[in-house]
Amino acid sequence: MLFNSIEFAIFLPIVFVLYWFVTNKNLKLQNLLLLFASYFFYGWWDWRFLSLIVFSSTIDYIVGLKLSSTTNESKRKILLLTSIFINIGFLGFFKYFNFFSESFAQAFTLLGQPFEASRLNIILPIGISFYTFQTLSYSIDVYRRKMAPTKDIIAFFSFVSFFPQLVAGPIERATNLLPQFYKKRNFDYLNAVDGLKQILWGLFKKVVIADNCAIIVNDIFINYASYSGSTLILGAIFFAFQIYGDFSGYSDIAIGTARLFGFNLMQNFAFPYFSRDIAEFWRRWHISLSTWFRDYLYIPLGGSRGSTNKKIRNIFIIFIVSGFWHGANWTFIIWGALNALYFIPLLLLNRNRTNLNIAAEGKVLPTIKETINILFTFGLTVFAWIFFRADNVTHALSFIKHLFINFYIEIPNISGIGKWHIFITCILILIFTAIEWMGREGKYAIEKYSRKWNRGQRWGFYYLILLAILIYCKNQQEFIYFQF
Repeated sequence: MLFNSIEFAIFLPIVFVLYWFVTNKNLKLQNLLLLFASYFFYGWWDWRFLSLIVFSSTIDYIVGLKLSSTTNESKRKILLLTSIFINIGFLGFFKYFNFFSESFAQAFTLLGQPFEASRLNIILPIGISFYTFQTLSYSIDVYRRKMAPTKDIIAFFSFVSFFPQLVAGPIERATNLLPQFYKKRNFDYLNAVDGLKQILWGLFKKVVIADNCAIIVNDIFINYASYSGSTLILGAIFFAFQIYGDFSGYSDIAIGTARLFGFNLMQNFAFPYFSRDIAEFWRRWHISLSTWFRDYLYIPLGGSRGSTNKKIRNIFIIFIVSGFWHGANWTFIIWGALNALYFIPLLLLNRNRTNLNIAAEGKVLPTIKETINILFTFGLTVFAWIFFRADNVTHALSFIKHLFINFYIEIPNISGIGKWHIFITCILILIFTAIEWMGREGKYAIEKYSRKWNRGQRWGFYYLILLAILIYCKNQQEFIYFQF
């Protein structure tokens, strides 16, 4: 079920009313309602894959209980490995079987031994990368004794399948989200209103910015050989705004929806395109995944401790694994490796934690130096996004080649789209960027500064956003991160 669909617009109010007006006096019933609503939400796409969520939840629930009942470290390690192998095994089969099979065959062919790979017609379950990491965080944290295992099976199953963030995050830690299912939740009007504002802004990002950009991006990346280098650069920049509007928009809707039910999810994006270096970018982009890899992979590997070679090794591992997490394609691995190359000079010069504050904090405009750093970091990010968007490595390299050898500046003229549509999209992106910049000190762009306005100004602003969403909703596209 898509957040930007009529079905969800009907589903959400029904669950909200049942939650606060029918089951509000019984915590168990509220959690049970959320569990059934979450399964219905996921099953709307394909009910057959509900069995995977149920099975994964059952395994990790049992592992958690077993971990608490034994002090034998060998047995505890076996239990943890059981959880890891089963969860990663399912993820690996559905997401990576064909990739490894084809790569294995290609390797043999290059060595002069023709090998025919068997390819399975496997459907990738939506959200499997997200809820797999969520359940793993529980097993690992219980193993590390960072939290006590739960005996409340309804609360645990609801935590794993919580519908606002089930299919595209944020990837919540059990230490943050699970305890919220134990506590009685009282309706907070101001919190709910703030949640609705965040949902509204998330829909604007998705429908008006991302889906609008997608139409242009798709044509430019498909027909790249027909366009000038300046048009290809425009396509890459538009993709940067498409993926940001799409994914951070989903996160805003998820976080805002959770707030309607009295839950607080972690911030997943913190205005990453205003970053002054690539290290800051990765502290602000897909925060739930970046911190997951930091805590469960990077730090156990040794992090930034040890020799220079180990530091470089760890950086490459975490970024390449992060790229591979996004999909079974060499383009994602190259995208991850590129970001590692961007990051390593900062690490070696001990400048990876230089920009910990907000750009131009407390000021209207950034300094010249900050502006140059922001634009340079954005340029590096846009270049890496070319590999992320391309169908394969050949496609990416050809796109980049045509960008340079066919470079001249022209007003983009894309068949079937028209110059006016491109011009309007550019204006929308500029307005969007200005609003994001003015609201960059909040958890989402329109959280704080609209509070300074009078009631008429605020509502006029909200209605303008809603009108834009209604105008552009006909371009409905699936969320990009559903494929991951």
